[in-house]
Amino acid sequence: MTDTRALAAQALAEVALRGASQRDATERYAPRLADPRDRALFTALVSDGARWWLRFDAALDRLLDKPLRQKEPAVHALLVLGLVQLEILELPDYAAVAATVQAARALERPRLAGLVNAILRRWQRERVELLAALDAKPQTRHAHPAWLAKAIASDWPAQADAVMAADNVEPPLMLRANRRRTTRENLLERLREAGYTVDAHAWLADAIVLPHSTDVTRMPGFAEGHFAVQDGAAQIATDLAEARDGLRVLDACAAPGGKACHLLERADVALTALESDAGRARRISQNLERLGLSAELVIGDAGQPDAWWDGRPFDRILIDAPCSATGVLRRRPDVRLHRRDSDIAALAAQQRRILEALWPLLAPGGRLLYVTCSLLRAENEAVVGEFLASRPEARVAPIALPAGQAAAAGWQILPGDGDLDGMYYAVLERA
Repeated sequence: MTDTRALAAQALAEVALRGASQRDATERYAPRLADPRDRALFTALVSDGARWWLRFDAALDRLLDKPLRQKEPAVHALLVLGLVQLEILELPDYAAVAATVQAARALERPRLAGLVNAILRRWQRERVELLAALDAKPQTRHAHPAWLAKAIASDWPAQADAVMAADNVEPPLMLRANRRRTTRENLLERLREAGYTVDAHAWLADAIVLPHSTDVTRMPGFAEGHFAVQDGAAQIATDLAEARDGLRVLDACAAPGGKACHLLERADVALTALESDAGRARRISQNLERLGLSAELVIGDAGQPDAWWDGRPFDRILIDAPCSATGVLRRRPDVRLHRRDSDIAALAAQQRRILEALWPLLAPGGRLLYVTCSLLRAENEAVVGEFLASRPEARVAPIALPAGQAAAAGWQILPGDGDLDGMYYAVLERA
């Protein structure tokens, strides 16, 4: 089967109803489409389907007499995609409806093709009233789970609507020029000559911004390791670490290696990249090799350093802590479908365990950078604040960035601040 919408419906059903990651589902189904234009539409459908699932899934509860989620998951997902085409992608009504009905036949569900047509036609007739009902609640207005909408409103009451709206806007594509192999100016010139619309980021020294996502593997310089893909918020880590030649550096929870590579591009440091998952560690190796960098790669638990540490202190420690990923929903829309309220306490406990375990490995006068891609205070200020209360030798270094705001301990970038992903930073120095 090579019907783009039918394949997208199968992939989306796996993501939304069976817990598959969007990346895995895309990699499984997209190769069946030979035409790049079909693959681009497929990717847009799956991404926007995951992003807006909680809005249009709720709409189907109003439109269907009997739910289809369990008995016909792919058809249910196809109906969500039909509404996505009409409301988000804004495809012509006749084309979106006809192609979606045809996709039902491609799914070998011809008896449901009439139902698909009827539901989409009813949406068109009643859309004003249906949209008003969906807009009445934050969770269906912004397609966020109710627990997360409530948590954002509690932690960031003045910014809550703006944050959730930013989560639903396509982010720019950001690259990081590899100083070891080129300069940002040369890379910009080469990309412009190839027809790409690119700009240097206003205040991040290595960042290049493209307005839309594209296949970076086809871009000039990729194979030569002249650049990597990395959002600007993540590129801030290297600036805050203040790495210098000759320092001994630990990047804990390092996969896929973006921050480790950036540190190595900036300074001649002895870097240990620590990762607990061997499969994810392979991605670190691949990125190091493509960019022409080297580091000591260690498989181990950041919370149990006795199993892997050689006893020599580190001058810099970067903890990119496991977190809810609630700051990167615009890039990873499927997170909102898989994360649960009950996950947060367990994640915070893990973050505290790692921070407590790695602090003794920091040399006197050293700097530990605690990072999450979360916007929830329970994973950020609460974790760092609790740690500081028990460690009189630790102090918080001040942070002032052109985007975001000061937190009780550290600095918080919210999704959309400076058109960046959401990220939290705290710089701890050892007296």
